[in-house]
Amino acid sequence: MVAGAAGQRLGREFRWLWTAYAVSVCGTRLAFDALPLIAVLVLDVGPAEVSALAATGLAVGAAVAVPLGPWVEFRRKRPVMIGTDLLRAGALLTVPAAYALDLLSFPQLLLVSVVVAAADITFGAASGAFLKSLVPPEHLLAANGRFEATNWTATMLGPPLGGAAIGLLGPVVTLVTDAVSYLLSATALRAIGDTERSAERLGERLSKRPAHPGEAPTEEAPAEGTPPEPAAPRLRARELLEGWRYILTSPALRPLFLNTILVNGLIMATAPLLLVLMVGELGFTPWQYGLAFALPCVGGLIGSRLARRLVARHGQHRVLLATGALRACWPVGLAFIHPGATGLVLVMAVELGLITCMGVFNPVMATYRLDETPPDRVARTLSAWSVTSKLTIAVLTAVWGLLAAATGPRTAVAAAGALMLATPLLLPRHRPARPSPKDDTAELKG
Repeated sequence: MVAGAAGQRLGREFRWLWTAYAVSVCGTRLAFDALPLIAVLVLDVGPAEVSALAATGLAVGAAVAVPLGPWVEFRRKRPVMIGTDLLRAGALLTVPAAYALDLLSFPQLLLVSVVVAAADITFGAASGAFLKSLVPPEHLLAANGRFEATNWTATMLGPPLGGAAIGLLGPVVTLVTDAVSYLLSATALRAIGDTERSAERLGERLSKRPAHPGEAPTEEAPAEGTPPEPAAPRLRARELLEGWRYILTSPALRPLFLNTILVNGLIMATAPLLLVLMVGELGFTPWQYGLAFALPCVGGLIGSRLARRLVARHGQHRVLLATGALRACWPVGLAFIHPGATGLVLVMAVELGLITCMGVFNPVMATYRLDETPPDRVARTLSAWSVTSKLTIAVLTAVWGLLAAATGPRTAVAAAGALMLATPLLLPRHRPARPSPKDDTAELKG
């Protein structure tokens, strides 16, 4: 009953946006590591090329996306989202086409990974700005909680099912499934309708209403919170850095930005080292390794369901600090992995604690970030955030690979966990006071 009521409050347009996200994330998780597997199984490349494929997609894709954040800011977000879905689908479909014609090459896989990574960042920036304009501020946490729960569900089920599909049908087929999921996502986004144009018309009506009876209509700026009228100004060099400039000068966002970038980078940097440690040195089988990281994803579902209740009881900022600090305490436990069933249970317990904390923290953080970002800077801010995150992951993955080569994977994992313990110091200790937004729509009701 509560879930149904929440769904009604979020509205039909949000349900289509949620559907688009769900089908695309399920396709992506189902085709997890499909490109590297194609490189190994079809092109017979070595570890260096596989690492280059992963690093190039992140680093070059992020660099390509730098000018796209400012570009997205001044355009309607829904067409951009549909366009990036179609672009990702088209790029992925070139792989099975080339494979069928016996023309597949490693440079093509590199290009596809770059295009998909850049489109991912662009879609994320546009969808965040679109969500802020679509959902009332008081319902943003509920919306972000649904996205978080969907992501962890797909993460829990997608890779095991995708692995089985790859074993039966091959990695090229799962890549086709991923491409189809983007086409379905674009279809769901089209079903939303042109809500941005409607919002602009509302802003125009508000700006032209006289302040008092008998006065002539004025040409004031649109109401606060109304999406700005899309324009296409010439992209200047300073606009490329506007997202970073806003983040780094914001007392509310700067510490949160530094915290999340470092935490996510350290978590992702140790992922390949855990594979080497568990499968290569401790003798765990691939299915045990997959189970150790898939089953704890249920914690993400639990955390995302708890997020709204915890915020309602303790407040947004307190929950952000508590779960942000708690999520940093778990990874150091991975340094104590040992062979056997108890070692497997240890990994699952650590991952369950980490993912549960992340399940609460992520939607609260996403809501806090949208709350603290003006509507005319959302796309640039989210794009800069995502670009920095991907570049940091690429750099830290390379650094921790070198560290593991010098000291061993267990020592490198322990070093990442120890460094993670210091990251709560970067969380925003106090939330700056902000004036309450004016509800200009009340004028229309008078």
